[in-house]
Amino acid sequence: MRKLVLSALLASFAVPAAANAAQLVVSSYDTPNGDGQASGGSFNYWDKNYTGAGAKTTDGAPLTGGVGDLTDGVVAADFWFNVENSAGEGPYVGWYTPNTLNPKVTFNLSGTPTVNEIRIHLDNSRVGGVYSPAAILINGVNTAFSGPANGTIGWVTFTGLNLTGASHTIEFQQDLRGWVFVSEVQFLGNGVPEPAAWAMMLAGFGMAGAAMRRRNKLQVA
Repeated sequence: MRKLVLSALLASFAVPAAANAAQLVVSSYDTPNGDGQASGGSFNYWDKNYTGAGAKTTDGAPLTGGVGDLTDGVVAADFWFNVENSAGEGPYVGWYTPNTLNPKVTFNLSGTPTVNEIRIHLDNSRVGGVYSPAAILINGVNTAFSGPANGTIGWVTFTGLNLTGASHTIEFQQDLRGWVFVSEVQFLGNGVPEPAAWAMMLAGFGMAGAAMRRRNKLQVA
């Protein structure tokens, strides 16, 4: 009987623990649209699949209340010039310095999590004026980073952040020579358990309590 009680207690704690250490869900983000041919680009680097409001085929237009290329789980597997197109349906969102200077993206996360890590996938091909950002500001703070090696694509990772709250900004300050291309942004950390997780935890406590009451009755008998 003691093993049953212990198992129930462990089960009740296991659900929130599993829910906490994970990639966090971005419920929406607000961003200036990417730029493209109207700004002198070879292709259009729009956030064309964005689900919120805004002109998704207009360079630099404000997009609000939705999600799109930056959080769709699709990480570019090649340089911008091999995966982008005139239809604006490639995996990158690209901003051109003279048209959209230092684009700032506001990310809204589900629940009330603590963000410990942010990962950003960038193109640093150095072809056609595409460079890694000169600086990245997280919630307005210039945060040191090591970009992908010259002539490559790759992840920039910020760790040990301990950011609280459901809304965070990332600002890309471009190299003044041209473009910045981002294909994916990920937030990792500890989130508050969803209602279903809390329900399972309470059910676990209930099972433990019932088992203990039954054990006491058996001892009395």
